[in-house]
Parts: sequence; structure tokens; C-alpha cells
Amino acid sequence: MPALVFWFTTDTMLPQTLPVYSIAEPRVTAAPLTEKHLYQIECRQTVEAHGGYVAIQETADAIQALYVLPIEGQKVIRFKNYDPVYLAYAEGLPGKRYYGGCHIIDEIELLAIERAKNLFKVEWANVQPHSGSQANAALLMAVLKPGDKILGFNLAHGGHLTHGSPVNFSGKLYQASFYGVNPETGYIDLDSVAQKARSEKPAIIICGASAYSRDWDYLQLRTIADEIAAFLWADISHPAGLISQGLLNNPFPYCHFVTTTTHKTLRGPRGGLLLMGKDFDNPLGKTNKSGQLHKMSALLDAAVFPGIQGGPLEHGIAAKAIAFYEAMTYGFTCYAKQVQKNAQAMAQAFLDAGYHILSGGTDNHLLVLDLSKQNITGKEAEAALEKADIITNRNLVPFDKNTPQVTSGIRLGTAAVTTRGLKEKDMPLIVEWIDYLLKNKDKDSQIKEVKQIVNAYMCRFPLTTSDYPFIAS
Repeated sequence: MPALVFWFTTDTMLPQTLPVYSIAEPRVTAAPLTEKHLYQIECRQTVEAHGGYVAIQETADAIQALYVLPIEGQKVIRFKNYDPVYLAYAEGLPGKRYYGGCHIIDEIELLAIERAKNLFKVEWANVQPHSGSQANAALLMAVLKPGDKILGFNLAHGGHLTHGSPVNFSGKLYQASFYGVNPETGYIDLDSVAQKARSEKPAIIICGASAYSRDWDYLQLRTIADEIAAFLWADISHPAGLISQGLLNNPFPYCHFVTTTTHKTLRGPRGGLLLMGKDFDNPLGKTNKSGQLHKMSALLDAAVFPGIQGGPLEHGIAAKAIAFYEAMTYGFTCYAKQVQKNAQAMAQAFLDAGYHILSGGTDNHLLVLDLSKQNITGKEAEAALEKADIITNRNLVPFDKNTPQVTSGIRLGTAAVTTRGLKEKDMPLIVEWIDYLLKNKDKDSQIKEVKQIVNAYMCRFPLTTSDYPFIAS
């Protein structure tokens, strides 16, 4: 099968175009001619390749396609509305579907799996989870029973809802306990992790966060997990792109399981991914009908389908395949390095301006500002910045006295501005804008002036294929 090329855009500043996919030779740097051209490529390549043809009629809001496909010497004609991101129902795994006509879909999914494995240099991958949360839910379902104990990173310190929060399924189905950061340093308190692990004896220890700017000591965490015979799971949803390029510690030699999203620093479509560095016999005693132990991969596959999902979103899997391909290019390596450099430059600029950054800096792509000393809440900061078209999000800080709807901090990241082409020299300017806006949060005229400056400056960095600073190569 030729390589799958998936053209898509989610930037709301661009013309409202539908995502499209085509089966063609890999020409990632080439821009599509028109949407109509891509529709026709897709139809001809998928239908004519199997001895049929397709006639296309376009209307204002739909594509009408007449399929003529040969099946066992006969021609089957179907007339239907054609959605350019549509793919057939494909419940199950490649080669083990519950629907017919999935051979092309099988090839697409197998390509995505192989690319994910190559990107992270691992033995097993499942690309079907619709989101990171569903990947996490499938993992917990595969290795735990309701009521089992889990140990995760405190949500208020930077953890994620699916790591045991009482308002989430993970905190409702399982008994969750938490570790946090050292109040003096802002770093993960590994002594606290060890102490909690010994006292609670969880079945699984979770490392990973949604608002933690430092790297993780996976080796030390595995030592703690082994001491109590627990699984170790890394959720790398935020730094996955940097990890894939060797810019941060590699979790795979030490963690039994790894989950991630595909749309943060991996810069792909919204979705989830399950990974294992090596497959192994499950230690839970689960066997097949012949009494043989299931491999852990079999338990994870079954937890995704039919455990928590029905049919996979194959258009999303096609997009994942392209994201994994791009992440193995020199252009993406340059991008990931620049993301990290930009984050460090931004952090230093905030420190120079007198702001408090949690842990004092960043190793990855994000940072969290504690605005307590500025006498402004995260909610107020988020609103003031949004008025000037600078999008951040309010965020709890460790030991926060405000509620999650108000918070004392904001979270910022450099993945998006780096995609636009901004470099280290641009970060102090962004910090200058933010500093000015926070000091003038109630002055609409000043906010309006900054908004005009921000938009004029960012027009120099259009998000278009022809000007893409880190195009795959």
C-alpha cells in the first residue's frame, strides 16, 4: 500500500476547510491544489485500485459519489453522500474485524502502529484510543479490579483527573492516594512517593502530569514500584514529542505501561495512544481457553475494544499515522528542540520580570506562574490576557487557597508559538505583553492597544503550509 498522506487544519484563523485524506506517495512538503483535487485523488486511489471507478458530483455542502466496485466478478453499485473524512466501521483489530471491507483500513491502522513503535522504539502499540483519558481508562481496566488501590500525582500539584481524582472515574472505581511536590523546591518529592507506596501498597503507581514543568526520575520510581510489587505507568501526554526526540528522560526501560495523547507536543490530531516498551506475560493470572497466560498486550487490546470503545475513529488513526511519520523527520527534531529552548527563554524572562515560576523553571514545554504575589487570581489573569488574544488557562498551584474555578496561577506552553515559528528572541516580548496586561487588567484601552500589537506581530508568523517553519523533511 502506498503511504497515507493526511492533509488537515484545525486553525480557526484559516478558511473553514474540511479535513481530507488521500492515499498517495508521501509528499508531505507539497501543498494540495484544491479540496476537490484531494477528494478525487482519494476516490480514485481507493476505488480504482480495486478495479472499480467513482463518479463525483459536488454540491454546496456535500459530495455525491457513485461507487462501482467489483466483488467476485460482479459489480455492486452504491450511491451515497460521501464525507471526505469517512471510513467504514471497523470494530476490532486489524485482521480481526467485525465488519467486512476493512482491508484498506487494516493497512492504515497497521501503518500507524508500526510508525508509533518506530517513533518511540517500543515493541507494542495500540492506536485506537479516542483520547488520552480513554487510553488511561483502558489501561486501568486491563490491570485492576474495581476497588484496587492506585497512587497518583496530586491534581492540585499538577496531576491529571484520570490519575485518581474523586470527581473522575479513576477516583470513583479505584481507591486513590496521592503524592505531591516538595513545598520548598516545587519538585516531585520522591521520599513522599516511597512513603506513600509503602503505607498504601497500591497496585499501580502513576507518574505523569498536566501542569508539571520538570522531568521525571523513572528509574527511581521503578525502584519504588518493585519494592511493593506494583506496576509503574507513565502518562506522557504533555512531553511525548520531546521524549520521542530524546530531549527528556525515556520512560520505556522502566515503566510497564505508557499512555499519551497525540495532539500536544506530538503535534498530531486529537487522540490517545497506548504503548509498552516490551510485551510480557500478564502477572494477573488471566488465561485463554487453553489455560495459557495472556500476554499483557492482549489484555490491553481487549480493554480498548470491546472494553471501553466500539468502533475506532479511523480518520483519526490515519492522521496519527501522519503525525508519527512527521515526528520521525529532521524538521520535527528541530521543532521539538526549539519548543524546549523557547520554554526556557520564556521562563527566564518571567524570572527577570519578578514572577514566581513553580519549581523555578522548566525542563519541558510548559511553565506555571504563581500569581499570588501579584495579587491577581488565575481567573482574572486568564480573562485579561484573552481580551488581548493571548490564550492561557487558569491553573491551581500547590497548596492553593483558591478554588479550581478561580486558582492562583496560570499555565503557559510554547508548543503552539513554536509551530508558528517564534524563537527564543521572541519570548521576552511575549512576557512583556503579559506583564503589562496583568498590571493593567482593568484598563480596557490599554488592553485594546496590546491586542492590536499582538495581532500585528503574529501576522508575521502565518500558520500556512508554504511558510511552515518546521515542515517535515
